[in-house]
Amino acid sequence: MPSLKSIFLTKLSIFFLLFLQSIHCQANVPQLLVADSLFQQRSYKEAMKIYQENYQVGIYSPSMLLKMAFISEGIGDKENATLYLSKYYDLSPNQQTITKIKSLTGQSELEGYQVSDGMRFVLFLVEYKEIIVGALTLFLVISLIFLWTKGNRLTEARFYWPSVILITLIFVTNNFLKAQNAALVTNSPTMIVSKPSAGGEMIDLVEPGHRVKIKASKDIWYEVEWKEKIAYIRKDNVTRL
Repeated sequence: MPSLKSIFLTKLSIFFLLFLQSIHCQANVPQLLVADSLFQQRSYKEAMKIYQENYQVGIYSPSMLLKMAFISEGIGDKENATLYLSKYYDLSPNQQTITKIKSLTGQSELEGYQVSDGMRFVLFLVEYKEIIVGALTLFLVISLIFLWTKGNRLTEARFYWPSVILITLIFVTNNFLKAQNAALVTNSPTMIVSKPSAGGEMIDLVEPGHRVKIKASKDIWYEVEWKEKIAYIRKDNVTRL
């Protein structure tokens, strides 16, 4: 039967693997502070370069996305300004963002920005994901220290369940807590069709700015949700968020 110490070391190894995975998005914090300083100094080109490098590897915050949208609009790149604002909307849904996207795209109405109460809760969790993982990690450390200090006196399985549950929660939060899989329409005009083929019946003809929820990927097509119905859209007509 494995000793308590070997069990502890195994759990500790798993913990550090999860912990290192959870803090990867913190690794470039000093770099982002430099970018923020450049932004305040109106060195927008230099700041944007740093922001884009981090955005491409999935490191961003609501404030960073707003700054990227501001810079993009300033240089006349309305497509990317719309993209960053749409991504910002995922983290902080509000009417002001939709209004701004409408003005950038020249649209009077936009589809795909409706957020249910359940999705708002998920978005809230996504926004504070790092804090949640940090708190769970702290509790896991306390649990492991407790097991270590008690030594071989803890022989029943129930004493180990809190650690197992915490490890599971950290893994699930880190890997599966994500915003909805969506894409922004970026080509003009874009056809939304009933089947993933050129012969599919046209359901809608839309301009950039609308969003679609991606259900699946099929060759050059995305299966999407459009106005609460299943439809298809070519991948080269959208940009994933």
